[in-house]
This record gives sequence, C-alpha cells and structure tokens, in this order.
Amino acid sequence: MKAPRSNSREKILAAAADVARESGPGSLSLEAVASRAGVSKGGLLYNFPTKAKLMQGLVEGYLRDFGQALETANSADKGKNPLAVYITLSASDCEEKRPSASWIFSAIAEDPDFMTPIKTFKQQLFERLKGETPDLKSLLVCYLAIEGLRSMSLFDADVLSKDERQLLVSSLLEIAGSPHTREDIDQG
Repeated sequence: MKAPRSNSREKILAAAADVARESGPGSLSLEAVASRAGVSKGGLLYNFPTKAKLMQGLVEGYLRDFGQALETANSADKGKNPLAVYITLSASDCEEKRPSASWIFSAIAEDPDFMTPIKTFKQQLFERLKGETPDLKSLLVCYLAIEGLRSMSLFDADVLSKDERQLLVSSLLEIAGSPHTREDIDQG
C-alpha cells in the first residue's frame, strides 16, 4: 500500500473546513470532502476512518489555531494582561458567524473520545491562565462567562444583543483588571 503524502491530511482538513463553512458541519459528506481535497474516498478514510474522526480533526485544528493566536497576542506585547487577551480574543472569535454545531452531539455519540482534545485544551488553557492571573475569583468569573458566550455562539443559542455582548466583554475586562478598553486591545 502506498503511503499517503505528508500533506494529504492537511488538504483533507482544509477541504472539510471549506465544505463545512459552505453547507454546515452537519451536512458535511465524506464524498464532498474527498472531491474538494482531490483525493479518493479511500484516501480520505485512510487518514480519517470515520466522519467523527474527520470532525475531531477539524476541532483539533481550530484549537491549535486558537492556541497559536493566543500565544501570538500574548507574546506581541508582554505588558498585556493575559486574561484580558483571552477575553478579547475569545469574544472576537464568538462574533464570527458559523453554522450551528448541533452536529457535535452525533459526533460524540459515534465516538465518545471526540471531546478529549477539547477537554485537554481547555484544562491546559485554564491552568495556564491560573498561573498568570493573580486573582482566582476574577479568573473564574471571566473564564466561565467567556465559555458561556462561546457555548451560546457554538450552539446558535445566543440570546444577547450586540450591545449586551459588548457590555459583557467590557465588564469582564474590568473584572480582569485590564486598564485597556476592548478597542485598545483590538488595535494594540
């Protein structure tokens, strides 16, 4: 059997992300992804044996990209409050319109390990923020509020108006002890 090219996995993930953006993750078909990636369905299944594994690959890619964006934002200016950077980056991420992620339930049912990379990422992120934030109470309030905002966005259940989201974010930045407004952080 011929070994897959080293970038076939990345091509497949990029194609899956494109197809998911266009038709929604719940409507993602392996055939559409294989066609978009320019690989056979067998080649796709070699890299991702199930649709759930493909979706898990997409989630892992998102987590990796978010982690890198957080690293970049934190290292760009060492004077920034890491909790404020997390709040701002997360709130901005939640504003991007995405199809509902209700598909996640079927992915979990098919593969209970689907959530493992998400849990691991969130645990590592929380521990890191805990080490960088002197006030645990402020961290807990901010982290849980942002994760609630992220969940509402993810499951297309956002009940807040744009003004209410902005008020929430500015309040969280205040709780985090950031001397910056959200606009200052976005521009800086």
